Amino acid sequence: MNRKKLIEQIRQKKTFLCVGLDPDVDKLPKHILEEEDPIFEFNREIIDATADYCIAFKPNTAFYEAYGLSGIGSLERTLKYIKTNYPDHFLIADAKRGDIGNTSAMYAKAFFKRLNADAITVAPYMGSDSVKPFLGFENKWAIVLGLTSNEGSDDFQQLKINNEELYLNVIRTCASWGTNENMMFVVGATKAKMMDDIRKIIPNHFLLVPGVGTQGGSIEEVCKNGLTKDIGIIVNVSRSIIYAGNGKDFAIKAAEEAKKIAEQMKTYLN
Repeated sequence: MNRKKLIEQIRQKKTFLCVGLDPDVDKLPKHILEEEDPIFEFNREIIDATADYCIAFKPNTAFYEAYGLSGIGSLERTLKYIKTNYPDHFLIADAKRGDIGNTSAMYAKAFFKRLNADAITVAPYMGSDSVKPFLGFENKWAIVLGLTSNEGSDDFQQLKINNEELYLNVIRTCASWGTNENMMFVVGATKAKMMDDIRKIIPNHFLLVPGVGTQGGSIEEVCKNGLTKDIGIIVNVSRSIIYAGNGKDFAIKAAEEAKKIAEQMKTYLN
């Protein structure tokens, strides 16, 4: 999906919500466990219930890899289901890959060619040859880890080097390798106040913003500091949507939560 179409989808649907598909078998409704492929069936119902309120889906690959071949099969079925039934939704593979060039090239081939994802999250700390292989695919995106919400982000990302925080240096350098047509950056919602400094470096790039909901991030703060004339943000919400209910009506509860968040987003787009 190219940048123009992504922006059009956001403006048309009046939402910039991404639903994170992070299925944990221990948290799935009991009746779903009776299905042949419970992870896929759970995802399918969540996808169908929330599609009207979001513009993107983001499966975190760890939640599939943990279950071996069956989990990978569930991931492939999920991605194919989205592409077949909701082709206008932006599809992010949250894989956080980052390795030397020839390995990154194979990761890119796996997620862009085999799994047909629109974007993949990438860890940049091995340098340019861990990011650039993801940038050579038409209408595909590398979403680079910029400033994350987790507590441990303070360990390295906010260290000062030459009187500047490392994450700002990383974002500036990575931005020089691509464009705002093929690169986004992850910036955690709990770090929203730091978006002002980030926007001085990348005023027009999209930001993928996790951390709203269970992790405590605020949509208001994210919009205040991150919105651009082209919207420029995609806010991911996972647990507070997909686990909003745990009974047979879990998909209805997920839809209600997604709708509530989308309606809040609409006020900022207006």
